[in-house]
Parts: sequence; C-alpha cells; structure tokens
Amino acid sequence: MAAKEPFKKSNSMLSVCVLTLNSQRTLERCLLPLIRVADELIVVDSGSTDGTLNHLKTNGLSPVHHAYDTHAKQMNFAISLACHDWVLCMDSDEFLDEATINHILNLKGHLDDPKTAYRIERHWHVLGREVRSIYPISSPDYPVRLFNRKFVRFNDQPVDDKATGFEKTMKIHGQVTHDTFFNIHEVFHKLNIYTTRINQYKSVRPSLVCAVFNPFPALFKWYIRKGGFRDGRIGIVTAAYAALYTFLKYFKSWYLNAGQQK
Repeated sequence: MAAKEPFKKSNSMLSVCVLTLNSQRTLERCLLPLIRVADELIVVDSGSTDGTLNHLKTNGLSPVHHAYDTHAKQMNFAISLACHDWVLCMDSDEFLDEATINHILNLKGHLDDPKTAYRIERHWHVLGREVRSIYPISSPDYPVRLFNRKFVRFNDQPVDDKATGFEKTMKIHGQVTHDTFFNIHEVFHKLNIYTTRINQYKSVRPSLVCAVFNPFPALFKWYIRKGGFRDGRIGIVTAAYAALYTFLKYFKSWYLNAGQQK
C-alpha cells in the first residue's frame, strides 16, 4: 500500500470560517459567494440579537456561540472547529466578487504547499462609498485569509490582528468589498469599542498632552496625505475618525491611570 500523501485531503477541501455579530444587514451578501467555495461552512456568533441567527438557521446553518474577547481569538476558535486543514477566514461584512470566487475554486485543486498563504485584495467602504483609507488602513489592503491551519493562526492583537506562521504568500485574483461603518452610529460605536479595547490589551501612554495635540497631525495625515479630501464628505468622516481615535486612545489611558493613582 502506498504511503498516504500529507495534506492530500486539504488540497481539494476547504473550510470557510465566518464571524458574525448582529450581521443581518450584510449576511446574505457575505454568505452566497462563500457557499459556492466552501466544502464546510463554520459560523461563529458572539451573541447576535437581531435576525442573524434566524437567517442562518433558515438557510440550514448552525452557528456556534462563542463569547467575544478579541477578533484574533474568535477567528482562531473558528479555525479550531474546521474539519479541513485549508481554511478561508472571513468577516460577515466582507464580500467576494466573481473573480475571487473563481480563483479560489481553481486554487482548491492546487493547494500543495502548506506553508504558502493567500492574500485577498480588500477594498474598504465607509457609509456606502469606497474610500482611500480608514485609520489605520490604506485601501485596498491585502490581508492573508486563505491558509493551512497546521501552520498559520491569527496573532493575538487587540485590534488589527493578522495571520502569521506562513513562509510566503500569493495574491488571489479579484477584489473583496469590506462594507464597514454603515452609518454614523456605527462609526462612533466602533470608535468607542476599539479605543477601549486597545487600552485593555496594550500599554498606551497616559498623556493628556498627547490627547490634546496628537489628533491634529492625525487629522492632517488622513485627510491630506492619505487622500481623504478626494472622498468628499466621507473623507471628512474618515479623517475625523483618525483624529478622534487618537484623542480617545490617549484620553482614556490618562483618565484610567489618574483614577488608579487616587
């Protein structure tokens, strides 16, 4: 009997991991392309209270509940549930286009090197419009999203985590839309969440001076240097987001540190 070839099963089988939380608005647009490329579809939900769970169950999907800590831990948990070694990791507000779908389908028969990972070309949309940047990302960016789970996991950063452990990468053809910040409420809601989280998990300088003065260079950088002015009124939103993020990051650190010293 011939020896079993390593990773043979994963060369043709792909587990797709999706994270959800109150994702009803984007869920159908996210899932329809993923169903076409997935041999297994894993949905990990962190406590949706809208119609997300009903939508999933109506479509024959059984989401796994897992309490949210960080995006990296949530995604690594989803990866741990996969039956196949090759995984594609997506958020519920990310949508594959036709070219990306076709390239992934073609790749599934040629995933021979477990230490090669694959990047997607991700275009960021804010308030329904594609933007050139949204702090701290320039658009498009090229995150690694398809890889062999025996070698790759997400690093545990509180924000802006990324996949690590591969030796080389290749780019998947096509474009992926990231439909973030659907309305102004989401902008401020996530701004508050992210600046709280970074203070929980990272050491941020507790400086009221930085809170007052550092937002101005951030505003200039993301509105002028990053081309936000070319995005019209949405560019004002993205530049303001960068400035407010900078302010809140330092202000929260200063406020929390001052309270501990009492």
